[in-house]
Amino acid sequence: MKILFFTLSLALILAIAIYVYFGGLKKISCRIENQGGELLAYKPMTGDYSKSGVLMDEIYYTLLNNYDIETYCGFGIYFDNPKNVEKSKLRSEIGCIVEKRDSSKVLQIEEGIQVKTFPVNSYLVTEFPYKGKLSVLFSLMKVYPCINKYLKNNGYNTHGSIMEIYDMKNKKIIYRKEIAD
Repeated sequence: MKILFFTLSLALILAIAIYVYFGGLKKISCRIENQGGELLAYKPMTGDYSKSGVLMDEIYYTLLNNYDIETYCGFGIYFDNPKNVEKSKLRSEIGCIVEKRDSSKVLQIEEGIQVKTFPVNSYLVTEFPYKGKLSVLFSLMKVYPCINKYLKNNGYNTHGSIMEIYDMKNKKIIYRKEIAD
């Protein structure tokens, strides 16, 4: 009985430590801010959003190995709410943010990778620490409810796309929600 109690206690302590380390206690604060203007190299994707990491990695390595473009921020722009749209029909754009120093190289890019500038606009913005893949899971549980609450409490429409930026240099995930009145 003591061994069972010890094992369960240890598992609980470990679960709490993981929860805290990956941002489970992080307070989420939203703000409206003008942002944008980044140069995006991406591919459109239709299907389960959980598959976007594989495509993001593919684009990262294609840019690095084929064009000598090193990126530090991956992103996903998600157009549909997975609560309202079937997984196989979810639309997104997945890719990497190209640094200004490499902007002249984007004219060479082929292989189905598209390039565009993300529009400068007023967005609902929040951040979450990135300490590994579990941070993404915890952020989804904390950030999206906070964003939706902010939008509803301030009279904004909850429709519209959201951009997730995975900033590896600064170890954070930035969320930009398109504001629709």
